[in-house]
Amino acid sequence: MIEKVKILSLIGVIAIIGNWVGYKVNPIEALPGILIIVIITISGLALANYLPIKIPAVVWISFIALITTTPIFPGNGWIVEQTSKIDFMAIATPILAYAGLSLGKDIDAFKKLGWRIVVVSIVVYTGTFLFASLFAEIVFKIQGRF
Repeated sequence: MIEKVKILSLIGVIAIIGNWVGYKVNPIEALPGILIIVIITISGLALANYLPIKIPAVVWISFIALITTTPIFPGNGWIVEQTSKIDFMAIATPILAYAGLSLGKDIDAFKKLGWRIVVVSIVVYTGTFLFASLFAEIVFKIQGRF
């Protein structure tokens, strides 16, 4: 768990720098938002590791983030205000870089999957994009935007 905290902290620092350089948000101003995101992530990872119920960490992290930003949670306005100062791409860039590096250590396992993984990946990405687009189109029609 200590290793994960270190990695998340490093990702947070890189995200703050990316947010500063790319989106001109002062690092001191963005610090509370990234700390909230890191704390929620660590909390979700801890729940996934220590609870007897085997639910993926991403579910716990999403659940905690959802609860802390709903109107029923005390201080939700402040949390939303602070985290909205962090641009999504400032967070996604270091995470994707880390994922790419971790894939590099598993390249032998990736090679064993062969060409089939390329076909599966293309089908999954295409299906995800098409259904997300379809869903967005339906929601926009219902809202009267298009």
